[in-house]
Amino acid sequence: MNSYIFTSQRLGFRNWTLDDLETLAKINTDDDVMEFFPYQPSKEDTKAFIMRMQEMYAEKGFCYFAVDLLDNAECIGFIGLCEQTYLEKLGSFVDIGWRLKKSIWNKGYATEGAKACLDFGFNTIELDKIYSVAPAINVKSELIMKKIGMQQIETFEHPKLLDDERLKCCVLYERKRVLE
Repeated sequence: MNSYIFTSQRLGFRNWTLDDLETLAKINTDDDVMEFFPYQPSKEDTKAFIMRMQEMYAEKGFCYFAVDLLDNAECIGFIGLCEQTYLEKLGSFVDIGWRLKKSIWNKGYATEGAKACLDFGFNTIELDKIYSVAPAINVKSELIMKKIGMQQIETFEHPKLLDDERLKCCVLYERKRVLE
């Protein structure tokens, strides 16, 4: 049984192991999953990502978590929080993101998992704000942002995608912690 950092109704969130490499590498080469990314990461890129997430979790207490279905412990991809620095006006900021295998799409897992990650970010780590970014043409991710209570604050040209006419126009969403 996997040791989970936290769970939602159907999902378990954990740190990565290299045992996850094959699963994530397969997700990263699915044309539909990667439709709104500028390239498909190689197996080496995927391994570097896993190691970067392990390091981020050790240092910050969060990362884009490996996510398992609780009923069978199947790894379905990632949902989580990641420190980013590519938007100069925000400086260092925490982004919520997800990438899930296509076979489990349209079952509410991304929304359920993102809500659990927001709760973890605000109530466990005590972040004040969490952001989310997606290319403007990625309406499915934008819908999830809206479902989890995020508000659009702007549309911008992504500094890492300026050479990609299809992806460079992005939306930036934000959610602030509500103090009770």
